[in-house]
Amino acid sequence: MKIRNKSGRRKFLKSAAASSLALAALKKESIIASPKYRVGLIGCGWWGMVDLQYLMASGKASVVALCDVDQNHLQSSIREVEKMQGQTPKGFSDFRAMLQGEKLDIVVIAPPDHWHALTAIAACEAGCDIYLEKPISHTLREGRAIVNAARKHGRIVQIGTHRRSGVHYRTAIEFLKAGNLGDIGMVRAFVHYSIPGGNLKDSEPPAGFDYNFWCGPAPMPPFNQMRFHRNWRHYADYGNGQLGDWGVHWFDLMRLAMGVKYPKAVSSSGGIFVQENSFDTPDTQIVSFQFEKFTAVWEHRTYDQDPSARSNVGLLFYGSKGILHIGWLDGWTFYPNEKGLSSQHANSEFTTPDAENIKAHMANFLTCVETRQLPVSDILEGHYSTAMCLLGMVSQKLGRGIKWDGEREVVPGDEEANRLLSRIYRPPWKYPDV
Repeated sequence: MKIRNKSGRRKFLKSAAASSLALAALKKESIIASPKYRVGLIGCGWWGMVDLQYLMASGKASVVALCDVDQNHLQSSIREVEKMQGQTPKGFSDFRAMLQGEKLDIVVIAPPDHWHALTAIAACEAGCDIYLEKPISHTLREGRAIVNAARKHGRIVQIGTHRRSGVHYRTAIEFLKAGNLGDIGMVRAFVHYSIPGGNLKDSEPPAGFDYNFWCGPAPMPPFNQMRFHRNWRHYADYGNGQLGDWGVHWFDLMRLAMGVKYPKAVSSSGGIFVQENSFDTPDTQIVSFQFEKFTAVWEHRTYDQDPSARSNVGLLFYGSKGILHIGWLDGWTFYPNEKGLSSQHANSEFTTPDAENIKAHMANFLTCVETRQLPVSDILEGHYSTAMCLLGMVSQKLGRGIKWDGEREVVPGDEEANRLLSRIYRPPWKYPDV
């Protein structure tokens, strides 16, 4: 499927036509043929159900349990799963009861970011393999705790950084690794598109929604619809803004292409300069990451798209022989420096009608569940990619740059910065041991 539309991610994926097409395509697959694994889902929102549908489409899953603190999401998801597989899964509002009672083989984890650590660690302890949505954690030391739990219990954990399984992303990285760019001195990752905001008055939570449990280890301010479904990403209590939401995808590809794990220094600048809403994460942000042999830069705006830009999203690798752009819907393009040479281009290639790579990513996960080999987006890779986002936010909160010791995962000699690598949980929840 060749897609040339360069509109924003949300606009595309929220399209009713695209959603209907994706669902129709999934239903054509053999979703109930010889299911092998007992599967549960934690977080029955938009993207959690997308992940689950692709797992069901593999023909290797029997969905026996769904968990969500929003009864509206939970009940509608139960009905949807029942239609697809002909069997009704059990519904739970507490993930601990689901993990203790259902003897699951696989758990898909897709609640807000502040819940990833506790649910993933509990699933590892319950003996489950995991498909965990990105970013893997809300704070850096949570991520290390998940890695340790996965290794301790021998669990396969695939992170939802599905671009690693995308054809045009892989061919672009192969082109780069073949030396076609020469020496690379800078990489730029960027996302520029508008995010609608607003201001609403506090209100009572909707009927059937357990707001206390939804907040969980995070602070519990008065309920407000703006901090609720989807928008939670732009509130620091639950997510890490545009950097945490989008950055992990592009940092993951950048690290894969450049063969690096972590930077040695990070510096962020930006703030809330334009948008008038209640979001408390930056609408404008630039983060510089210093590696041994190159500099990487992150840039986002949430209020503006540049009509003159080659693309509003992606990676730019600047080398001695030219520039490589790896985009999303617009594939990849190499612009050579040498006069007389033509640019080279490869279109986007997707295996699914929603312009993502989840089908191939899920297939890799299931293969690794069977073979016990590490998946393409193993939990440790997800931790390194997530850490870049979180370090950028630490620098932003401090208002200054920081050094980074990636082997020990500390900011050397900087206790103020190290305190921001974790957070205080709201009782009775306890921060995981690292």
